[in-house]
Amino acid sequence: MKSVLQIEGMSCGKCVARVDTALRAISGVSEVTVNLAAKQAEVAYDPTIASLPDLTAAVSGAGYGVSGVRKLAE
Repeated sequence: MKSVLQIEGMSCGKCVARVDTALRAISGVSEVTVNLAAKQAEVAYDPTIASLPDLTAAVSGAGYGVSGVRKLAE
């Protein structure tokens, strides 16, 4: 499954790296692409292992907010 998270609070490359690292640390996440200009992260994950609340909690734990989530078609 792939989802796009709208991230609040990212303002630099270090922010992107923190969000990327936090999302990759979740079991079941296979791919992460963080886009600073769009203020979003596209995440591919196994929904039997990871959930959207896991993803948003990881972003929050890194110090950023999630203002929206959109699931992408496989």
